[in-house]
Amino acid sequence: MIPFELIEPSSLEAAIAQIDPEDPQVRPIAGGTALTLMMKGGVFRPRRLVSLRKLGPSFTQISAGPGDELVIGAMAPLSALEYSAEVRRHAPVITQAMRRLANVRVRNVATIGGALAHADPHMDLPPILIALGASVDIAGAANERSLAVEDLLTGYYETALANNELITRVLIPPQGAARAAYFKITAGSADDWPALGIAVVLSATGAQVTAARIVVGAATAKVARLRAAEKALIGTNADDKTLTDVAEAATSEADIIADMRGSASYKRELLHVYVRRAVRAAIERNGAPRV
Repeated sequence: MIPFELIEPSSLEAAIAQIDPEDPQVRPIAGGTALTLMMKGGVFRPRRLVSLRKLGPSFTQISAGPGDELVIGAMAPLSALEYSAEVRRHAPVITQAMRRLANVRVRNVATIGGALAHADPHMDLPPILIALGASVDIAGAANERSLAVEDLLTGYYETALANNELITRVLIPPQGAARAAYFKITAGSADDWPALGIAVVLSATGAQVTAARIVVGAATAKVARLRAAEKALIGTNADDKTLTDVAEAATSEADIIADMRGSASYKRELLHVYVRRAVRAAIERNGAPRV
């Protein structure tokens, strides 16, 4: 790696002030699990990195908000999500997913804000967060704003963040009686990057599905909701015929891509099979954590 300057500001304002929006060689760094690999490979050659590790405990805190929403500081490491009682109470599907996300060394360093800002479509958390209706708070030099995670991720490694904006926290609304499931299918080991990630969060009255979010990742260029599949599910009892219709809708609308983890046809077949399984798992689990 080429030499670079490392700055460690102790306040959010100071961190934002050190990021030059016109200089692509000046970038913030959170956990650095992805950025350092890019630097080692020569893909990214920074002149200055602005470390966010000394911003203070409020940026790593995980707590319940005044409306019982789950509030996660952007610098919270993924291992903190894995063991947080608040995360397990609000969104046990996240707790389950953490156990197969990379390895403990990565989870101890990687942060939730950094993962979202990196916008790798192969990550496990983005489809889950979108399915849960999560949003992010964003701070910049001029103002602060909130944005749904669904709108934050705009393309292949692309986000709606300006170059001098930082994610400060992630908010997950109360889930009530919503039922959730996440399926990760890998071409290698269980903790490898997924060939397909599929997240489902639904609500039901009796046997009838009244609301649903179905989100696909890894098999597509960007994490995306499958709205036609959601429409095919809502208002039904999720019987076998309905699940086949949901699977057909999902594979028709998803923009599947090929990569080193599988061909487009292989991933399309995975989606056809596992979207049905994910919906069924969400219904049967009733949102309860699998142990």
